[in-house]
Amino acid sequence: MKGNWPIVRLGEILRPAAREEAVQADRTYRLLGIRLEGQGPFLREVVTAVKTSAAKLFRVSKGDFIYSRLFACRGAFGVISQELDGCYVSGEFPTFLPIEDKVDVEFLRYWFRLPSVIARVDEDCSGSTPLTRNRFKEHFFLALEVPLPALAEQQRVVARIEELAAMIYEARALRQRAAQELHRLYPALLATCMEPHGEGWKRETVADVVTSMDAGWSPQCDDLPARVGEWGVLKTTSVQWCEFRPDENKALPVTLEPVPNLTVRAGDVLVTRAGPRKRVAVVAAVRKSEPRLTISDKLIRLRPDQNRVEPRFLELSLASPFSQEHLVNRKTGLADAQVNISQAILRATPIAYPPIPEQRRIVAYLDDLQEKTNSLKALQAETSAELDALMPSILDKAFRGELQHVLS
Repeated sequence: MKGNWPIVRLGEILRPAAREEAVQADRTYRLLGIRLEGQGPFLREVVTAVKTSAAKLFRVSKGDFIYSRLFACRGAFGVISQELDGCYVSGEFPTFLPIEDKVDVEFLRYWFRLPSVIARVDEDCSGSTPLTRNRFKEHFFLALEVPLPALAEQQRVVARIEELAAMIYEARALRQRAAQELHRLYPALLATCMEPHGEGWKRETVADVVTSMDAGWSPQCDDLPARVGEWGVLKTTSVQWCEFRPDENKALPVTLEPVPNLTVRAGDVLVTRAGPRKRVAVVAAVRKSEPRLTISDKLIRLRPDQNRVEPRFLELSLASPFSQEHLVNRKTGLADAQVNISQAILRATPIAYPPIPEQRRIVAYLDDLQEKTNSLKALQAETSAELDALMPSILDKAFRGELQHVLS
């Protein structure tokens, strides 16, 4: 902390504010909670007197400093806003009035977001049972020592923190908008690529471009994946959108005979046929043969006629709006949690395809786009992590008197 800031105890700049009221039977009460990690108070619920077992509650006012005894060790501190003025808390939420000519309550709010301060709070938490061990008693709270400059300097520090916080918020909003645009880009271009365009495109159905279509077998298995050399049955989660995950399987019990003709090989295209609505008609092509993994009865295995359609092109086509519209509109079931598509529906699904060389070009283009999209997503995740780390750094410098060097 900055050496020329005097150190004072919280008991010198805050005084308890216990506005106790007896609960009245004909009233409703707005009850507060406090979010963790310094995110402050929030309206938890509005209850009638009969809905609370409390005989008394405590009213809070705008500008009060408040914390949760139970969750103080996780940063449950904050300031009562105008919107929460007049709400109520139980006795588990000690409340204090700032001495106005000594402390800016917002200065305290930011100070209590420092990891080093919360670590000190955690050391003082008391209790010997799971229900009481985290409680932070008031005498520990009031004994905490805070570096406290003059009021004008506190206000300057708060203003600078809020200025920088606004910049972080704007940067985070821009990153989120960019992520949303990126999320929409690939599906839009997939839709464009799979719509019939140019000469040489044919319009047919899935039945016209496959040599076989098979459903699988779902024996009773333990929910453990097959080890090397063991047989396994693929779960529906092995089929993600245009991604096959062979590790998502259940080991076949040694007491059961495997069914070799239900295994998957490179070039097969798998489609989920049953499950929650969002997980039905999901499609993925098998990249590598899996001679000991068989399909379950909730998967349909397509074997494309590779003289007419490339497996990856069929995968992308079935994942595109051109084919998905047909499948989505024909899912059957009484509830979203369990719907189905039949082999007949899948056979009748429309598909459009160009000559093989053009199919390969389209697949290569979309694969390259997907790779670039994934790289951008990774970069955005790194940027998000950097933004998340920036605020703690700002607070640390602020309370060491070095804030003028941050983003200046």
